[in-house]
Amino acid sequence: MTDILTWLTEPLSHGFMSRALVATLISASVCALLSCWLVQIGWSLMGDAVSHAVFPGVVFAHMIGVPFALGAFIFGAGAVGLIGALQSRTTLKSDTTIGVVFTSLFALGIAVNSVFPSQVDLNHILFGNILGVGVNDLLLVAIVGFASGAVLLLKRRDLTLYAFDPVQAHTLGIRVRGLRILLLLILALVVVITLQTVGIILVVAMLIIPGATALLVSGRMSRILPIAVVSALVSSMVGVYAAYYLNASVGGVVVLTQAALFMLALVLGPRGGLLPNMLRSRRAAQTSRVPESGVLVGVN
Repeated sequence: MTDILTWLTEPLSHGFMSRALVATLISASVCALLSCWLVQIGWSLMGDAVSHAVFPGVVFAHMIGVPFALGAFIFGAGAVGLIGALQSRTTLKSDTTIGVVFTSLFALGIAVNSVFPSQVDLNHILFGNILGVGVNDLLLVAIVGFASGAVLLLKRRDLTLYAFDPVQAHTLGIRVRGLRILLLLILALVVVITLQTVGIILVVAMLIIPGATALLVSGRMSRILPIAVVSALVSSMVGVYAAYYLNASVGGVVVLTQAALFMLALVLGPRGGLLPNMLRSRRAAQTSRVPESGVLVGVN
């Protein structure tokens, strides 16, 4: 028993590990909430776009000496607006506009950083620097994370109706355009605060995997939301501890743990799992053969 307690408390005896765990839990939770609607609406690529589009904002912020979160949010929100304008004013499909915008902005960040190299190592923006989270960083993550989560929960009914049936939502008098803008702004905020924890590359996974995992377990949003959050919290706890004892990347291990839970849901999930679907198909085939065999017996 003493060994178990020592194993659990040793990482938390270090201040940087405690801050890393709290920041990861907050970031993963709000990403999980947001992922439920992103996956349902079909905006998974939007999270990818925003996470890459903020990179030039980070580069310019370091160049002029302002907080990188400010530059990241400006470029993230700008990317969302640009994608929306292209979708509404051209005949291009949404995935095409998303791909053009985020690759162009990401390339802009790389080009500017190569011409005007910063004294600050920007690799932690790409891959995360969770162990370097300070008290002020943690405070920012907590404020933005809890505020974003609160807004999502308060508007969950309208967002759910918009995700499943935007036409009916508009018919009922819900401002669909306003909900879209709200969701995209929260996405930009969440991406900015998650950069410090897992970085640009892995934040995409945190905005997709929890929602996809929950959708394999249930089809009701009242259950999808808690399932996604719980899976994110479990992945964060397991990932942080495993990374500490394996001396591995915290963000990478957290996402790998989320991927393992997704694979488990993919196999065993009652709604969309491979095994339950196979069993249902087998039962349906057996049921359809019973009347046929009965008729044959009667004829004989």
